[in-house]
Amino acid sequence: MTTVTFHSADNRIDGFVVEGHSGYAEAGADIVCAAVSAAVGLAECTINEVLGLGAPVKASEKNARISLRLPAKLDGANEHTCQNLLAGLLVYLQAMGEQYPENLAVYFDDGDEKD
Repeated sequence: MTTVTFHSADNRIDGFVVEGHSGYAEAGADIVCAAVSAAVGLAECTINEVLGLGAPVKASEKNARISLRLPAKLDGANEHTCQNLLAGLLVYLQAMGEQYPENLAVYFDDGDEKD
């Protein structure tokens, strides 16, 4: 199963982590994996290549994991754009998770839980 965890702090989505293989089909034929990868890739390219924000991305093909963290301080227009982009990614992946509950789970960590 693929899991996606969105992280937030101070009423701001500040990143996400995608982990695992969906298991929907064999590599190369897995539509769930392809859809998640394409959506995450679009978000990362928009943030880093189009907006030029330099958000750190960590990827491990071996561990089937990718993470992205927004820079802490963005100007108003970039902050607004990134929040809308990440909120759209969250909504899209949640809808996919409803269609493929055995293959994709989406979580939202608001950072308010204390140990």
